[in-house]
Order: sequence, then C-alpha cells, then structure tokens
Amino acid sequence: MTVPPDRLYSVELQVSAERVSQVRRIVAAHLRHWSLDLHVRPVCRALDELLTNVHRHVGDGRTCVVELHWTGRRVTVSVADDSARMPRLLPAGGGLSRVMALSDSWGTCRTADGKVVWFTRYAQAPRAAGLLPHTPLPGVRTARRLPLAALG
Repeated sequence: MTVPPDRLYSVELQVSAERVSQVRRIVAAHLRHWSLDLHVRPVCRALDELLTNVHRHVGDGRTCVVELHWTGRRVTVSVADDSARMPRLLPAGGGLSRVMALSDSWGTCRTADGKVVWFTRYAQAPRAAGLLPHTPLPGVRTARRLPLAALG
C-alpha cells in the first residue's frame, strides 16, 4: 500500500538527549496536524523510549532514522539504527515493556545495516459530528395559540 506523502514523515538524526526532545515535538506536531490529538502522548512516550534506547545502548552521536506514517487506520513509528545489537524485553519493565504497553503491536527486525524497532497504534481520525439544525420547539406563548394537533 502506498502512503500519501502528507501522512509520512521521516528524519535522519544524530542521537543526543537534546535531539530526542526535538523529534518528540516534531512528531507531536505531525500527529496534531493529522487530527490525532488523542495519540500524541502515548506515541511520543513510546518514541521517547525507542530513541532513549538508541542513545543509551547504541551510543551518543550515532545516526538513526525515525519514520512516522499514518495509513488512516494505524500510526506506525519506527527507529532504525546501524547497530547489530538487538534490543531485549527486560522482565523489570521500562524500555520495550513501556513501548509494548503503549502500543497495539511492536517488533524488531535486522537490516543489512543494523536493525529497526517499530510500534503501531490503531488511530482513526475523528469524524465530524455532522450536526444539522433542527426546527426550534415553539415557546410557551406560541404553544398556547396552536391547536393540539399541530404540537404533536
């Protein structure tokens, strides 16, 4: 399936503590632009975990690629780096456990240059209520003048 370009964001960055917060704000802005305001907090918290893991386990200043795309039904966030060291789900919680709790699915896969860690969330855009104007009910004075058949 081809993702429309206005529903795809990708950035290559050198990982540092400052860049993690910058990318989080950029991703939040994209989600708001796509009217996915309810998903900003969980997506950004899970992305924080992935980028912090790259910073902590791969190394400061290493390059990674963050991709965000929305299909109209799901948001997928992936972080690719050049380390062959695969992440592990720790029993103590935090890290990937938090990503798992904040997402509908997640996973990792090796690439020719390293690995990709990703997660998805079901995220359908809110629909407009489509409210139509209704004929106002008659006031008390009007109701007294109308025959009972006209009111019912």
